[in-house]
Amino acid sequence: MLSLLIWLPIAGALAVAFLPRNLSKTVGLGVALATLVVGVVVAASYELDGGRQLTEEHEWIEAFGVHYALGVDGLGLLLVLLTVLLVPLVLGAEWFKADAPGSAGARAFVAWTLALEGLSLAVFCATDVFLFYVVFEATLIPAYFLVGGFGRDGRGAAALKFLMFQLAGGLVLLASVIGLYVVSAQQGEPSYLLSDLEKLDIGTEAGRWLFFGFFIAFAVKAPLFPLHTWLADTTEKATPGTGVLLVCILDKIGTFGMMRFCLGIFPEASQWATPLVITLALISVVYGALVAIGQDDIFRLIGLTSLSHFGLITLGVFTMSSQGGTGAILYMVNHGLGTAALFLVAGYLYDRSGTASIREMRGVEKVAPVLAGLLLVAGLATLGLPGLSPFISEFLVFVAAFDYGWWVGAIAVTAVVLSAIYVLWMYQRTMTGPTPPAIEGTRDLGVRELAAVAPLMVALVFFGFYPAPLLDVSNPMVGDLMQQMGIHDDEPTVVQTEEAH
Repeated sequence: MLSLLIWLPIAGALAVAFLPRNLSKTVGLGVALATLVVGVVVAASYELDGGRQLTEEHEWIEAFGVHYALGVDGLGLLLVLLTVLLVPLVLGAEWFKADAPGSAGARAFVAWTLALEGLSLAVFCATDVFLFYVVFEATLIPAYFLVGGFGRDGRGAAALKFLMFQLAGGLVLLASVIGLYVVSAQQGEPSYLLSDLEKLDIGTEAGRWLFFGFFIAFAVKAPLFPLHTWLADTTEKATPGTGVLLVCILDKIGTFGMMRFCLGIFPEASQWATPLVITLALISVVYGALVAIGQDDIFRLIGLTSLSHFGLITLGVFTMSSQGGTGAILYMVNHGLGTAALFLVAGYLYDRSGTASIREMRGVEKVAPVLAGLLLVAGLATLGLPGLSPFISEFLVFVAAFDYGWWVGAIAVTAVVLSAIYVLWMYQRTMTGPTPPAIEGTRDLGVRELAAVAPLMVALVFFGFYPAPLLDVSNPMVGDLMQQMGIHDDEPTVVQTEEAH
C-alpha cells in the first residue's frame, strides 16, 4: 500500500512529462486526487495502537545492510495525509499561473510537483536510514526546478541559494549515515533499518558526533536559526504554490527528522544537546517574528513567520515531554494547513493587484470581501487564535516550555504578541483604507479559487474545535518514543500546608 502511495505520483510525473500540454494539467490533477484516495485508504487501514504499521521490507544492497523498507507511525501518517491533501489544492490554485510567459510551462510544473509529492511521501514512510537519505536528497531536484522555473525575477538566484544550503546540509548528513554503517558493522552485521539502529549501542562520543550530522541537516531543512537565510529569498521569488510545497511539506522533513532520527536513534545525544537546541529554537521564534514585522513583501513575510513557527515546533520536540512531542506533531500539521491557506490567498491577492508590496495595496476588502475574509482567517490561524487548529498546538508547546523552565516559556509566549502584530498590521495595510484606482476593478474569488482554499479553511475550523482525531493518532507514537528514550513525564505535585493536614 505504501509503495503504491509513493510510486503513483512518481509514475504520474513521468507520464505528464510526455503528454501534450493541454492534457498535462488534467492528468496531473487526476493523479494527485488518486494519490489522495490512496492516502485516505492508508489512514483507514491504520490502527490507533501505536507502532509502525503497513510495513514493507525488501533487501536492496546486502553488503551494506540496506533495505527498501517502509512503514508509518502516527507522525508519518499525519504528514502523509497533509502531503496528499496539499498537492491537489496547489495544482488547482496554480491552474493558469503555470502557463505564465517566462515560466517553464504547465507541463513542467505539474510533473515536478508530482515528483516532489512522491519523493516527500517516501521520506515520511522510509524506515531504512540509507533509503531515507536517498529520497531526502532527491527531493531537492524537483524543488530546485520548481523555484528556478516559475515565479518572479530573481528566482534563479534564489533557487541556487536554496540548493547550496540544502546540499551542504545533505553532505553533513551523509557523513553521519556512513558513520552509522561503521558503528553497526563493528557490532555485528551492518544494518540501516531503524528497528536495528534504535537498539544499537552507539556510544556516547560517537553518538554525539553522529547526532550533530543529522541535526545540522534537519536544521537547514526545517529551517532553524542561523541556517535559515535561504527561506525568505525562496518564498519571495517562488510562486505561491511552490511556497506551499516548500514550507508546508518539504520543510516538515526537518522537524520530522529531528523527532524520528535524532530522538529515536540518538536519545542520549539529544538530551545532551537539548540546552543548545532550545536556545536556537527560542532565537528562531523571536527573531523570525521580529524580522517579519518589518517586511514589505507579503511572501517574504510569510516565509519569515514560518521561521518563528518552526522554532516553536523544534522547541516542542526537544522539551522531551509528552505535551511537547504531541504539540510539535500537531503543529507540523496545523502549520501546514494555515500557512498553505495564507500563501494561496496571498497569491490570489498578488494576481489581482500585480504587486507583492504591502505598502502598495489597500482597500481590497471593499471590492473583494471574500478574499479579505479568507486572508483574515488564514492570518488569525497563523497567530494561533483560539477556535482555529494551530491554537491547540501552540498551547501544548507552551505548556511543555513552561514545564521545562519558566524562562523558556516566558520567551516562547512572546510569539503570541509578535505574531498578532505582523498579521494584523499586514491585514490592516492591505485590506483597509481608501481603495486606489488600480484596485477598484478587482474581482472577488471565483469558484476554482474558492475550491482550492475551502478544504483548508474547513480543516482549520474543524480541528480547532475537535482536535481528537489528530491527538488519537499522535499520542501513541509520542508515548512509544518517550518509552524508548527512557523518559517519563513528571507527576503533578500538590503543595499542602499544615492547615491541610
